[in-house]
Amino acid sequence: MALRLATLWERAGLPAYELPATLSDAYGGRIGFRSSILYANFVTSLDGVVAANDAPPSAISGGAEADRMVMGLLRACAEAVVVGAGTLRAEPRHLWTPERIHPSLASAYAELRTTLRLPPAPHLVLLTRTGDVDPSLPVFEQGALVVTTAGGEATLRGKLPAASAVASLPGPDVGPAAVLEVLRGEGFRVVLTEGGPTILGQFLAAGLLDELFLTLSPRLAGRDGQSHRLGLVEGQAFDPSALPAATLLSLKRHRSHLFVRYRLDGERSSAD
Repeated sequence: MALRLATLWERAGLPAYELPATLSDAYGGRIGFRSSILYANFVTSLDGVVAANDAPPSAISGGAEADRMVMGLLRACAEAVVVGAGTLRAEPRHLWTPERIHPSLASAYAELRTTLRLPPAPHLVLLTRTGDVDPSLPVFEQGALVVTTAGGEATLRGKLPAASAVASLPGPDVGPAAVLEVLRGEGFRVVLTEGGPTILGQFLAAGLLDELFLTLSPRLAGRDGQSHRLGLVEGQAFDPSALPAATLLSLKRHRSHLFVRYRLDGERSSAD
């Protein structure tokens, strides 16, 4: 049976690209974004865990093809994909392209990018404060923009392949507002971040995240105080009286996995 998400609910009037038939069939409808947006995509267990120890992401998702299809679709829509150095270390051989995560729909993803007048692959943007990354990894051979500090730039000077570039920020940190300014300066308007959860927390705290795509996996990870288990948001603890609010835009299902799309409302109040 062909893969197809069931749309349980969707807000009317959402932006919609013209998708190849194979993608619209698989996604159970169309998807689209406004002209300038930062959106995130994560998969969590039922109890909110996104990563368990050194296990691969598939340990949380259960290796669900539907999750990989959505990941590929969201990458196919993006001009750039932002990840942190920790995410790269967790998957050092990975390439953040649509076909890498879901090869069977590679031609449909490529057709969508052609329709959107985008290059064959989204540009990878790597965030690292220290520059402590392995320059020999495939992402740098393919071409990446490394956003770092002056110290990080000094560490990487002369080490990266010619396909990659470095953008140095003033100060000791790689702050979310400065990162977004660099991205806009590079011409990237439709931007996806896949994490990790610390980067997600920084974008949330700065009020810069516009949308969140969340795959809810029918698995329970648990915590025991010793195992290293990351939640969806790390490094931020919002005041309970002023929690960031989200509005439901879409809810889809495939078997026991739920695929939720939220708009972040840019204010800390009760969601509607």
